Formats: sequence, structure tokens, C-alpha cells
Amino acid sequence: MLTRLVGADPVALAQALVRCPSVTPHEGGALALLATELAAAGFTVHRPVFSEAGTPDVENLYARFGDRSPVFVIAGHTDVVPPGDLGRWTREPFSGEIVGGVLHGRGACDMKGGLAAMTAAAIQFVRDNPDFPGSIAFLVTGDEEGPAVNGTVKLLEWAHSRGERFDHCLLGEPTNPERLGDMIKIGRRGSLTCRLTVRGKQGHVAYPEQTINPIRALARLLNAVDAEPLDAGTAFFGPSTLEFTTADVGNTANNVVPGEARAVMNVRFNDSWTPQSLEAEMRRRFDSARISGSYEAVFLPTNSVSFVTEPGPFVTMVSDAVAAETGLTPKLSTTGGTSDARFIKDYCPVVEFGTVGKTMHQVDESVATADIEGVCRITRLLLQTYFGRN
Repeated sequence: MLTRLVGADPVALAQALVRCPSVTPHEGGALALLATELAAAGFTVHRPVFSEAGTPDVENLYARFGDRSPVFVIAGHTDVVPPGDLGRWTREPFSGEIVGGVLHGRGACDMKGGLAAMTAAAIQFVRDNPDFPGSIAFLVTGDEEGPAVNGTVKLLEWAHSRGERFDHCLLGEPTNPERLGDMIKIGRRGSLTCRLTVRGKQGHVAYPEQTINPIRALARLLNAVDAEPLDAGTAFFGPSTLEFTTADVGNTANNVVPGEARAVMNVRFNDSWTPQSLEAEMRRRFDSARISGSYEAVFLPTNSVSFVTEPGPFVTMVSDAVAAETGLTPKLSTTGGTSDARFIKDYCPVVEFGTVGKTMHQVDESVATADIEGVCRITRLLLQTYFGRN
């Protein structure tokens, strides 16, 4: 464990965070480390723990420097996905080794490198500008890679109930596809999963007149829902996408028509839809198939809806800070999976920017230390511009 504070050094802080085995939902020392660093820099720190039946307790962190508006929020998560087969890793997943200018370890890319960079930038900024006209807050969860039930969504509710109000947020997810400066995320697609079950009539394949084959019916249902695009895209989003993830009958006999067939599909949808309107459209398409037998479509509850932070002064400010550091004009994107920005957008405009995301969730996850330092400088410049400090 650390014997000295490293908060103003983005690479040292990132290395220390990677060395914390904070696999969801375990805190692993990562939030405690951030709490120590932020408290030493003068932030008021809280560590709320949230619970819900059937889900693990989750530790979170809220910290704030200043008591004035505007409030600039830095958000992120310290939890990471499991490393998987340790034998496939070139280096121990939580060693935090730095070799040839690259920090190695689970979470280095997603998203401890970016979060460390932004934390260091904030610590540097308040050290040099203790009387700046506003406040900086941190929203950090240990539940982004898991169910996302006891994390950011409840942390936001907790902060709001205490009277905390936010003006803008920067979320440190790894947004860049190839190199630092490629992309910032100004929105995200929603996600809706459907589990489809078709019930037929089991029987001998030699007597099809005595059976109702659910496989044939399932094929018709899948074709009906996928025959036409859901939409053509919108101003800030590409077309919604539907992907089948499983299709199964569990039948080991070659002379039996099964009694049931199942499939699962997921839609990543744009702002043409709400979960409710999308479900209604999919049910309409299923009904149009007019199958033999019966079917049941179960749509899983979702807290993932599409949203966009439309280009304006804040988006421009972030883009300009990225361009000033990298020389690139970042693409404004709404691609990729879900993030905790879907919760934050209900409280203030949110933009995502972080390190290069090529190795996120992979074996031998890593991030260039130069990119960590670059994100730190970008965040520092953004804070200076946001609060009117040269």
C-alpha cells in the first residue's frame, strides 16, 4: 500500500488504483485510495454504501471542493471486470507494472487510467486556484461493471437529497478508438433485451401431422422482427440495431419434434424510441408472423435509455480542450455500449472522454502513460476554461 500521497501525479495514481483488486462488487481499496487523496487535497469526502434485496452492497464515493456554483462534476467507476484465466495474462492483472511507457493491468484502460488523470487534474487545479469561483465534485461508484443498481443511480439520488446540484459533468470512460483525441461521447444508445419462447407440440418426426414444430414458428418470428430496419437513424444516432444472441431447443434426439424453442435478442436503440414504444413495435412484428402454436415475449426491465447532450457551449469547451492538447478535432459520437452517463443526464449535461479503449475488458489490458498524462492536461485545461482561469 502507498506510503505517500500521489494524487497530483496522474501516472502514479493510476498505477496505485490498478493495484487495487476492485472486481465488482468488491471495493478492493480503490475508493479508499481516492478518498485519502481527495481529502488530503481539501475535498470533503463521503463514502455512502447502498443496498437492495438480491444484489450485493456497493461502496461509493462523493467528494466536493468549494461551496459555490457552478458545480463541475467528474464521474467514473473504480470497479473492474474479472481478469478471467490468469494463465493467459502476460503480467499479473493487478501488478500495475509500467513497461516501455505502458501501464498494464485490469482496469488500466477501463477506467482507472482516465479517472486517475482527472483526479490528478482536479487536485492540481484546486492547489493552484483555491479561490476559484465554483465547485468541483466527484461521483465515483463501485458498481458500473455489475448490475448498476447500487451505484451511480443511487449516489445521484443521495446527493440530490442532500441539496447537491450539478451544472455539467465529465465522465472518464475510454472513448477513443485508436488515439487520444479521436472521439468524445455526447450520448449513448439505449438497450432492450427480449426473451422469446415458442411452444409447439412434441411428437415423432415420422408423424408431423400430430406435432406443431416450434422451430419453424421461431424462425418465422425472428424473421418478422428482423425483416425491416427499425429506423434509419436520427440527427445524432445511427440506425437502431437488433442482434440475436441465442437460439436453442435443448433437443438431443434426432427423431423427436421438440415441444419448445427459445431465443434471446438485444436491441441497441436510438432516440427514435423509448423502451415502451420499442417493445410495442416488436410485439406488433411478432404478431404479424401468424405462427402455429403460441409464443411468449418477455422484455427485461431496463434502466438504459437513449440520450444525447446536444452540441453547445459545454460540448465545444470539451472539444476545444481536446484539440488544444492533441491537435485533433474529436468526433462527436453516440456509439458503443451503455455507461453511467445514462443516469447522470437526468441531473446535468454530461460528456464522456477518456483514454484509448482498444484493450478494455481484454486479457493484458493496458494504457499508454502518455495518454494518462494527456487526459490530465486536457482536464486541467477544461477546468481552467470552465472557471475562467488562465
